[in-house]
Parts: sequence; C-alpha cells; structure tokens
Amino acid sequence: MVASQVHLVRHGEVFNPDGILYGRMSGFGLSKLGHRMAQAAADDLVERDRKISAIMASPLQRTRESAKPISLAFGLPVDLEDRVIEPTNHFEGTVMKRALRKPRNWPYVVNPLRPSWGEPYVSIVQRMRAALDDAFLSVDSGDVVLVSHQLPIWVTHLALAGERFPHDPRKRRCSLSSITTIEQRLGDDGETTLIEAGYVEPARVLQASATDVGAV
Repeated sequence: MVASQVHLVRHGEVFNPDGILYGRMSGFGLSKLGHRMAQAAADDLVERDRKISAIMASPLQRTRESAKPISLAFGLPVDLEDRVIEPTNHFEGTVMKRALRKPRNWPYVVNPLRPSWGEPYVSIVQRMRAALDDAFLSVDSGDVVLVSHQLPIWVTHLALAGERFPHDPRKRRCSLSSITTIEQRLGDDGETTLIEAGYVEPARVLQASATDVGAV
C-alpha cells in the first residue's frame, strides 16, 4: 500500500513590503493575510474528509508557517523536505525591475529556456519528482501533504502535462495557498505514472487583497 494522493500546497502571502525577490532568504514569513490563506488551505483539506497521514514542508519560513494550520487540523508533525524548496536565483535579494537596469546582470537573462538566471527547470522537476515518489511510499495509506513554492509546483504541473518548461511567470496557474493534487495511476503496460488529479484555490476570496511578489 502507498499514499492515495499527494497534495502540493503553495504557501500563503509573504510579508514583503519592499517587493524583494526573496527566494531562499531567511526572515520572510507570512503576512497576517498569508496566515488566513494558509488556514483556508487547511480548511479545504479538512472538508475533503480524507485521511492525511503525513505533512512535509520546504524548510523556508513561509512554508513552515503555512504547514502549521494543517498540522494542527490533523494532529500531525511537520517534517522538513529539502527537495521541495524554492529554486536558486541570481536575482535573489533584489527588486527585479531595478536589477534588470544594470548591465552587469544582463548575461543572466540571455537564456530563458534553461533558465540562465537560476536552477535549471529540469533540475527542479527531477528533485520534485523524487520527493513525490518518496512521499507516496512514505505512508501505508491515506494522503500526504507537501507544502512548497510556486515555481516547483508549476513546473511539476508542466512535466506531468507533457508541456514545455519555459513559460511566462505571470501566467502560472499556482495562486497563493492553492492545492494541486497528484495521484498515481497504473498504465496498461503495468508502469506507474503520476497524474494531476485536481487544482483548487481555497483562498481565492482573499486574492484581491494579496500581493504576490517575491517568488522566483
């Protein structure tokens, strides 16, 4: 037996009044609205009336804080999972619009297909896929929750859909505190594959008041 589903939950709004690309930087926790968003994601999982057997989160502050209401709702600890962390990025700690005006940064944007400014998309997908595979095997039954970040979740979606990785970051379908659900399916050839079984936005009503700036 393995987990029935793995739920990829994105963190809530981050307190980031200066609009910094925070990446893996410390000290960027949830805003007050972000905590409400995280609670909305926890409430959605509870309303599904499914057994949650394990909760894991990226080691960054915003994901750990977003996992807390899920942990309280299901009475489970939060284990850290390094492989679902935010990707590296050359522009971390800067305000992108200002950084792009500086010629010394231009070489980092010459190849959006890789991308040249940070961890390759292929690398992100490989570590996310490994984390998903292990998550399914980590429990005897029930579901597993992985609290992660926008880009890792989005490129995982692209990989499962068979789509190209290069994309416009403004068009990612991965809102704050959204939940992307993954299932394993056995094919006719006997091989197990991963499919996306659902996507919901429990914090949709809060989005209008949120600022979603700073993600890689």
